[in-house]
Amino acid sequence: MDIFLQQIINGLTAGSVYALVALGYTMVYGIIGLINFAHGDVVMVGAMVATSIVLALVGHYGDVSAIVAIGAALVVSIPVCMALGWTAERIAYRPLRRAPRLAALITAIGVSIIIQNVAMMFWGRNYLNFPQLAQPSVFQLGDARLSLLQIVIMLGSALIMAALLLLVHKTRLGMAMRATAQNREVAGLMGVNINTVISAAFLIGSALAAVAGVMITSYYGVAQYTMGFMLGLKAFTAAVLGGIGNLGGAMLGGLLLGLIEALGSGYVGNLTNGVFGSHYQDVFSFIVLVVVLIFRPSGLLGERSGDRA
Repeated sequence: MDIFLQQIINGLTAGSVYALVALGYTMVYGIIGLINFAHGDVVMVGAMVATSIVLALVGHYGDVSAIVAIGAALVVSIPVCMALGWTAERIAYRPLRRAPRLAALITAIGVSIIIQNVAMMFWGRNYLNFPQLAQPSVFQLGDARLSLLQIVIMLGSALIMAALLLLVHKTRLGMAMRATAQNREVAGLMGVNINTVISAAFLIGSALAAVAGVMITSYYGVAQYTMGFMLGLKAFTAAVLGGIGNLGGAMLGGLLLGLIEALGSGYVGNLTNGVFGSHYQDVFSFIVLVVVLIFRPSGLLGERSGDRA
């Protein structure tokens, strides 16, 4: 039971990050029907920028408060990622808005490769190690361990997701997003600035990606220019698992994927008599996804056509 509880804690922590990244995928898809495969690389840029800022602060000032260091990392990485997302939408995606979806999909893959290679030229191929800013505070739940950082990640993600739901359902911008998702042409005729709404979706999604990047690099302690590929693929899987275009589905899918990974890595060895180890957790996750989509192709919560954004 202690092992089970520990894996639940680990799964919810990773799932909270997946959910934040999946929200970026599902917002863009819900509004313009684009699968932005470069979104995972925006997360990577956020992680690399955050790590660089923290390393610079530690190198210049020595002992730095964790709150100050993480705050500075967020203040810098969020605008950088928002600028990157806005630039990709304005230069790469907007000219293809009326083109076949395959053209936009291939372009998104190209943007992902470009961001990866630019990051490699800027930061190099080696891993950046996120410094330990303070002694980790750990709470014991039986034999399971819950760190203060895990609590911050889960609570922070929950608050951000709640704020996003309020934005989408209680503000004029959210109303414009939902109208654009339902019918772009009609929304434009009713006075909605379609370009502004789509840009806002990319900006918000990129800001969430930056926060997720800071969370994941502070949690795992490393960042590298290729980290966005698998992370983005998992977050996209989470969005599809919950129901692509559905905010609630992205949240549910992210948490479920994190739990599936954690429980898979903890028990797959026992279930297969040691044939497969914990490093097969990714395979286990995608098998579950395939099974779910066979029986429910629209995802667990489905895709809501009138409220997808």
